[in-house]
Amino acid sequence: MVSKRKDVRREAELHEEWARVAAETDRFEVYEKEHAARIARLSDRLAALFHLSTLDRTSLRVAALLHDIGEAAMNRSYVRRAGPLSAEERIDLGRHPVIGEQEAARLETEPSVQLIVRWHHEWWNGAGYPDGLCRTEIPLPARILRVADAYAALTEQRPYRAAFGPEEARRHLVEMSGIEFDPEIVGAFLDIKEGLEEHSATEQKLAYEPR
Repeated sequence: MVSKRKDVRREAELHEEWARVAAETDRFEVYEKEHAARIARLSDRLAALFHLSTLDRTSLRVAALLHDIGEAAMNRSYVRRAGPLSAEERIDLGRHPVIGEQEAARLETEPSVQLIVRWHHEWWNGAGYPDGLCRTEIPLPARILRVADAYAALTEQRPYRAAFGPEEARRHLVEMSGIEFDPEIVGAFLDIKEGLEEHSATEQKLAYEPR
C-alpha cells in the first residue's frame, strides 16, 4: 500500500514537471497563449474519435505537451526571430524532434511518448523528418499530433507571420491532406466544431512581416 502511494505521488510529480516544461517551451517559442496544452486537448478529442486506448490517449497527451521540447533544449535564437530561416537554420531546426525524444526520455516519459515526439513532423507522403516515414508507417498518435499541432500553430501569432483565421487554417489542412496530413484524420478534425475557435485570428494581430 505504501509503495502504491509512492507510485501515485511520483506520477503526479512527473505530470506537474511535464506541464511546467510545456509552459516554459511555450514561452521560449513566443506563444502569447498556452500552445502545448491546447494541442493536447485537440489531440485527445481526435484520439477519442479514433477509439485509441486509455494508455495511448495518455501517451498522446503527454507527447503533445512535450512535442517541441527539443526546440527549447536547442535554444536557438532564430526560433524567436521575425525573418526567414536560412537553409542551414532549417536543417538545424530539423534536429529538434530527435533532441525532443532524448529530452522526453530524460523527463521519465514512457517510450511511446518519446516516439510520438520523435515522429510528430513526419508527413503522410514521406517528405517529413527525421526518419522519412510515410502513411501508416507513422503511428496513429503521431499522425493525430501532426494535424492538431499544425492547426494550433497556424491559428496563433508567430514572430514571422500573422495568425490564420480558423477557416483559412482548415483550408490549409484540406490542401495538404494526402501530402502532409493523413486524409482520414483531417476529415475527422473538420467534423469537430465546438471549441476550435478559442484562439481566433482577431485576438492575435501581426507585428511582423510573414516568413
